[in-house]
Amino acid sequence: MIAALGSAGRVLAVGIGGGGDVVGALAVSQLAHLLGTPAVVGGLSWERRPIDPGAGPRRIDEIDGARRIDACTALAGPDTTGPGGFRFAESHMSRHLGEPVLLLDPSGGPTAVAAGLVAAARELECDLVVLVDVGGDVLAHGDEAGLASPLADAVCLAAAPALASGGLPAMLAVFGAGCDGELTPPETDERFAEVTRAGGHLGTWGPGPAEIAGLEAAVEQVPTEASAMALRCARGDRGMTTIRAGTRAVELNAAGGQLVFFDPVVALRSAARCAALVEHASSLLDANDILLAQGMSTELAYETRHASTDP
Repeated sequence: MIAALGSAGRVLAVGIGGGGDVVGALAVSQLAHLLGTPAVVGGLSWERRPIDPGAGPRRIDEIDGARRIDACTALAGPDTTGPGGFRFAESHMSRHLGEPVLLLDPSGGPTAVAAGLVAAARELECDLVVLVDVGGDVLAHGDEAGLASPLADAVCLAAAPALASGGLPAMLAVFGAGCDGELTPPETDERFAEVTRAGGHLGTWGPGPAEIAGLEAAVEQVPTEASAMALRCARGDRGMTTIRAGTRAVELNAAGGQLVFFDPVVALRSAARCAALVEHASSLLDANDILLAQGMSTELAYETRHASTDP
C-alpha cells in the first residue's frame, strides 16, 4: 500500500520516461515527506530533441559536472550538462531543490538499470525505489494509436524483477494519466483496471494546494509539458487542449491530477505488455529492436531518424 512510503527509511523516486518525468518524481517525494519519509528524486539522462539534438540517452561519461556513482548513475547538480552544454531537466530540478538529483542512463537495458538503481540506493541510503511515469504509457499494450515513446518506460519497468531479486523493494507510480497525449483517458483507465484485477493496485493520492503550488514552482524551472498538464488537472481544469506544438491532444480530467501506485512486477505481468517484451533485452538498442519488430514506433527511432536528416 502507499503506507510503504511512510515506513521506508528513505525513498528514491525516479522519473522513467526522460525529460520532465522528474517532476512526477517530485510529486512522489512530496507524498513521502507528508508521510514522514525523506526522499531523493531523479530521472533519466535522456532529454527531448528541442533540448538535446542527439539520439537516445547520454552516457554517464558524456556528462560534465556530475558525481558518478556507477556506470549508469550519477548525481547531478545545477550546472550538470550534456554534450554541447545543454542542461538536463534534473539539473534544473537540482537548482530548484538546492540538492543533488539522480541521473540514470538506461542504455544498458533492464539488468543494468536495476544494478544502477541498487547502487544508487545504497549510495543514497534509500531502501525503497519508486519508478515514476508521467502519462501512463508505461502500461501500454503496444497497439494504442497514440503511442509514440514506449521504450524508456518499458526498459525501466522491465528492471523490476531484478530489483526484487536484488533486495530493493520497488513501486510503480503514474502521474498525470493521459497528460502526455499518448494513451487516451479510456485507455489509461483500462490499463489501470487490468493491473488492479491482477492485484497490483497500491493506492491513489491527489496533491493538495500546497503540493500543487510546489510542483508549479518546479515546472517554472524544469521544461515539461505533460507534467504541466497534470497540474492543470489537479487545479480543476477540464476539457481538451494540446501539447507538442499542437500535435498531441490532451483531455484534462480528474484522473490526470492524481498519483496512482502499482506493484511493478504485477504491472509487468499484466497490462505492461511493452515492458514484458523487453524484460530480457540485453541493452536499450536491443529493446528498441524488439519493439520495432512488433510494429511499434519508439522515441529512439524518431530521434535517430531526425538526427540523421537534420542539418
